[in-house]
Amino acid sequence: MTADADPAKLRTLFENLFRNAVGHGGDNVTVTVGPLEDVDGFFVADDGPGIDPSDHERVFDHGYSTGYGGTGVGLTIVERIATAHGWDISLIESENGGARFEFRDREPEADRTGP
Repeated sequence: MTADADPAKLRTLFENLFRNAVGHGGDNVTVTVGPLEDVDGFFVADDGPGIDPSDHERVFDHGYSTGYGGTGVGLTIVERIATAHGWDISLIESENGGARFEFRDREPEADRTGP
């Protein structure tokens, strides 16, 4: 798997996701990174406690935090890095019940709106 990305910004994206996983899941949380199966892109998933589905949209809001002493800016930074690279980001539950963030190339506007 390869990603066309600024190395420093990609490192920051991963650091924020890993810090978030450990902050909520503890030192024994497992984080998995891999390619998406059906489309170009990648995922970062953990086996921590997960994120309540009602919070999925809000977690990217600047200053939103659910505790553990976080500042509420980590996932905002992740979203901004994804957007700057032309990626869509989605949050779903991982196979192990934790959080799974998926990154895929944004579809061109013409493809999203039809002919």
